[in-house]
Amino acid sequence: MTTSINEVLNNVTEFLRSEAKTDTVIGQSFQLGIFSCVPVIRIGMGFGFGGGEGEDKKQGHGEGSGAGAGYGIEPIGFLVSKDDQIQFIATKQSRGLSEVFEKMPDLLEKFMNRKQQPDPVVTA
Repeated sequence: MTTSINEVLNNVTEFLRSEAKTDTVIGQSFQLGIFSCVPVIRIGMGFGFGGGEGEDKKQGHGEGSGAGAGYGIEPIGFLVSKDDQIQFIATKQSRGLSEVFEKMPDLLEKFMNRKQQPDPVVTA
């Protein structure tokens, strides 16, 4: 076969090195009123490669190969800052278990505040 898997992997690795750098994952900063905003982007890449060769009494020697690749970019949120405060604002709302983990600090704070307050006195 004329194209080796090592050659393909080297080309893909070089492509990933050139594309998945800070400039492509963290976008250009911009001002929105008094806020400084920086877009955060998720990059996904995938590829496949296959090949083979064989002999046939009628056809003789044969070989072939194929490759495919995919590339996706998705904005996931913004880093927003004002003075010395920084916050991440997601572009999508969380669902399921990740939403529970995001709300956990608030729930724990409410629980601890409630636990510190004395129990109400009940009279009959």
